[in-house]
Amino acid sequence: MTEQRTPLVEMKDISISFGGIHAVDRASVDLFPGEVVALLGHNGAGKSTLIKILSGAYRRDSGDILINGTSADIRNPRDAKAYGIETIYQTLAVADNVDAAANLYLGRELKTPWGTLDDVAMEAKAREVMGRLNPNFKRFKEPVKALSGGQRQSVAIARAILFDARILIMDEPTAALGPQETAQVGDLIRQLKSEGIGIFLISHDIHDVFDLADRVFVMKNGQVVGHARTEDVTKDEVLGMIIMGKCPPGAIPGPGAMRG
Repeated sequence: MTEQRTPLVEMKDISISFGGIHAVDRASVDLFPGEVVALLGHNGAGKSTLIKILSGAYRRDSGDILINGTSADIRNPRDAKAYGIETIYQTLAVADNVDAAANLYLGRELKTPWGTLDDVAMEAKAREVMGRLNPNFKRFKEPVKALSGGQRQSVAIARAILFDARILIMDEPTAALGPQETAQVGDLIRQLKSEGIGIFLISHDIHDVFDLADRVFVMKNGQVVGHARTEDVTKDEVLGMIIMGKCPPGAIPGPGAMRG
């Protein structure tokens, strides 16, 4: 039972305001090893802001963050990386003009004893990581701009786990991908789960969520409406949480749940 394990991440009563507007108001979410937790809600619901607090892009006004049960002081993205937190944004932020290995080590390149780039070592490690993550990936010598959307996702994910990330934040990972590439990303996510990596998934695609997520947290007006295991709720019930803030019987209500 997950309740007997220590969460990878606990965000407790997190709040942040911008110009007097409560972007996130007393929001609490958690994530366990080898689990995918989806964060859902309309644009402006607060889900992206909440996750940017975890990634170090924003500093919370109040609330606590625990990583593996220990209080975490996350003030910037560097702090987040030190806690094993990596973010894969929708835009991917890959360098189109260089190959997979160069992307994996972008800004953290390996050097030879003579101070030159150790291309051999970087490619060998890239092949090892990509082989574990996506055994069908063979296009190591080509610039990333020549790869498909699904292959580019592979490179972005490999870069995150190369440096021992245990917590991944994935922002709309299947946006603008076709069915085959979407399935490929799903396989990548399942592989990460099998390695005990926890994933926060931000998505507007309710079908993706039910295919990939173990639990869902729904936000509305900066608050958590409720959360549930995907097996305990229907897609229509989750849509009701998103649109009306109505918490169904299979979900645990939060501060933002509709009353009455």
